[in-house]
Amino acid sequence: MKKSALDRLLEDRRERRAVAMVTALDTGDQRMVYLDDVGAEGDLAAPLAEAFARDKSQTVEIGGAEHFIHVFNPPLKMIIVGAVHVAQALIPIAEATGYAVTIIDPRGAFATEQRFPSVRLYDDWPDEILPDLDVDHRSAILALTHDPKIDDPALTFALKSSCFYIGALGSRKTHAGRRERLLANGFSDADLDRIHGPIGLDIGARGVAEIAVSIMAEVTRSLRQGAEAGA
Repeated sequence: MKKSALDRLLEDRRERRAVAMVTALDTGDQRMVYLDDVGAEGDLAAPLAEAFARDKSQTVEIGGAEHFIHVFNPPLKMIIVGAVHVAQALIPIAEATGYAVTIIDPRGAFATEQRFPSVRLYDDWPDEILPDLDVDHRSAILALTHDPKIDDPALTFALKSSCFYIGALGSRKTHAGRRERLLANGFSDADLDRIHGPIGLDIGARGVAEIAVSIMAEVTRSLRQGAEAGA
């Protein structure tokens, strides 16, 4: 790889741009393709999209010629609003699957380093700190407090962002009330369908550890299979 290409990749990583280096194996020619430009890549579009979605570099054959697609996705982020027991159970699973985790909770008694020693902590209101956290298409936002004063501002921000996953803890009745409030604030039903509520796959989870597993499974499905998975 040429130094100029390496420098560009490093800059793309700093700026959290998703890019793939495509190498023609017969000639050694290399070029960079950004996620936003995949649709213009003809027969390479589908394998490029799959490589980005699955974080999986691969060799593909197009028109009798082999190409190696080397994916450079931005690191994954999980932003959890609510320093609650479910968050404590979820963090080690999220970290094991490659997420950098951030906890937001304006209730300082909950968001303590003693309870959450391995993650970034903010005792701010979500709408105050979220704009500073570089939320993008590689980010998941989870609202877990059960308190509309805290969860609703986080969900409002999330719905206006490109994050790939939005989830909210609560019963179906709680979620119905949440939808009514957000509809009154100008969102459409289609907008609100982005929210996974009640959060997590329906696996009959009991207790915080199993709820955490169900949440991580749903986040993973959304990341790997897209927003329509399970719809």
